[in-house]
Amino acid sequence: MNHFEYRDGVLCAEGVSVADMADAIGTPFYCYSSATLTRHARVFLDAFKGQPARLCYSVKANSNLAVIATLAAQGAGADVVSEGELRRALAAGIAPAQIVFSGVGKTAAEMTYALEVGIDQFNVESEPELELLATLAAAQNKIAKIAIRVNPDVDAKTHEKIATGKAENKFGISWKLAPAVYARAAQLPSIAAIGIDVHIGSQLTSLEPFKAAFTRVAGMVEALRAEGHTISHIDLGGGLGIPYRGDNDIPPHPDEYAALVKATMGHLGCDLTFEPGRLVVGNAGILVARVIYVKEGDDRTFLIIDAAMNDLIRPTLYEAFHEIKTVAEPKDEARITYDVVGPVCETGDFMAKGRDLPPVKAGDLIAIMSAGAYGAVQASTYNTRLLVPEILVHGDEFAVIRARPDYAEILKQDKIPAWLQPDPSRTR
Repeated sequence: MNHFEYRDGVLCAEGVSVADMADAIGTPFYCYSSATLTRHARVFLDAFKGQPARLCYSVKANSNLAVIATLAAQGAGADVVSEGELRRALAAGIAPAQIVFSGVGKTAAEMTYALEVGIDQFNVESEPELELLATLAAAQNKIAKIAIRVNPDVDAKTHEKIATGKAENKFGISWKLAPAVYARAAQLPSIAAIGIDVHIGSQLTSLEPFKAAFTRVAGMVEALRAEGHTISHIDLGGGLGIPYRGDNDIPPHPDEYAALVKATMGHLGCDLTFEPGRLVVGNAGILVARVIYVKEGDDRTFLIIDAAMNDLIRPTLYEAFHEIKTVAEPKDEARITYDVVGPVCETGDFMAKGRDLPPVKAGDLIAIMSAGAYGAVQASTYNTRLLVPEILVHGDEFAVIRARPDYAEILKQDKIPAWLQPDPSRTR
């Protein structure tokens, strides 16, 4: 469920007209619903009532400070994969004790900073990382709590670019090799290996891959305990999908997911951490764009809009489907088939191909739905296009939570070296 619906003939975000926001701010822009963010966090947490579980929001899905702060108000912690994301989580009000640091390429500087601020847990993904973290923690006279991320070699049945739990993927340590890494960790006085971590991919629409991975991890916990390791914590990552195609594409409900976790993990008595990202923010956001031209081709009609692949790269990067709605509520059932494309100079610059939509004309507004995750965070200034603003709606009010820059701000980031500066002594 989200809080974007037609009211009096116009698409609204909660109590605010999308058309009014477009008039005030210009297009394109991202719009997020506070009520949807809050509801999704509560639905997930409520599913785990009675289980020792915490939600550490995956900041990479949408790293706007206002979004993180909205979730922090619901008791969420943060899962971060860089020092920048860690700083964002702290700035948004999340306590270090509620932050988990994941990622395969943590640098010495990043781990040093994380140790200094006192984060709760590092999810270690390789033996070299373990050794470096031990050295850095010892230098600060600290003990770093870790969970070792295991790769269970389970096919998540999702897009190949967002699958993370197969042996061929770069993530984690092979489940076959992990016991030796735990043995090494036990020898390091500055390391406390208190848990095990697994994450097999994103946008999963079936519980079966989770069941396979969780069953394997549960067996590992029992085996590690038998070898004398104290495993008190399990980090199960995220990955549960969202309905990009409306009612035609319904993944398992968090209640079903929670029941599976209880069935596979409940007997272990471990504290649980979950790192949902897309599940919380995906359907809480839309990308609003205005039609520039309607262009007739030989065998198709192009709807050219002012949003492009640099604003939302998911369709071209992941072949992702996003529902598209007209901001003005359709008056009849008439439909026209369009290729919805942007102005970037790339054939890959499209939002949808062969999509049946109500008839539109230049100047009309459209909303690209389910764009709250991996939208703004993956945006770029390709073609020297301005990053689009982000808007947060709360009831009947809205605020700009990231402003649109101007061209001067982009150009001043570049510097022309002295040898390319005009020589005033030269004359023509």
